[in-house]
Amino acid sequence: MEVTRLGDTFSLSGTLPEVGDQLPKFKVFDQENKKVKTANLIGKVTLISVVPDLDTPVCTIQTRKFTQQADHYPDARFATISNNSIAEQTGWCAAQGVENIDLLSDEELSFGYEMGLYVPNLGNLARSIWIIDDTGKIVYRQIVTEQSDEPNYLEAIDALEKLVPRVDL
Repeated sequence: MEVTRLGDTFSLSGTLPEVGDQLPKFKVFDQENKKVKTANLIGKVTLISVVPDLDTPVCTIQTRKFTQQADHYPDARFATISNNSIAEQTGWCAAQGVENIDLLSDEELSFGYEMGLYVPNLGNLARSIWIIDDTGKIVYRQIVTEQSDEPNYLEAIDALEKLVPRVDL
């Protein structure tokens, strides 16, 4: 698959998993530098928001929008994955005043390669949204073709609501 960034076309590193596939095996790291494997995400409906670089405006908006939605879905897990280092992610959280976010670093690119999301010519992951059910099956995917665009948040949240109820606060 190919994506664009400001009109230039770039190829992804591999084959993207399809809806209905099991989430591939990968490892990422949390803010305490603890390894998080695919198996750690199974057991609860999970929305995975993938951003190319947290230190850019669109990635910041995307991460904030899903973070704001998380409280409305206590039966789901929300995770943001980027290949920023843990230090960069921690600095972003401090600068943005964001706490209680499940921010995962794919600096080693395990997730990027296993999911086919790594964009070698850009050195980062392709912007995308993934929802897995509690068994690890992919039930929704959205690959944002133009990487400088925001994802369709409403479509992703509608897909999530098919699995877990929204709780109004």
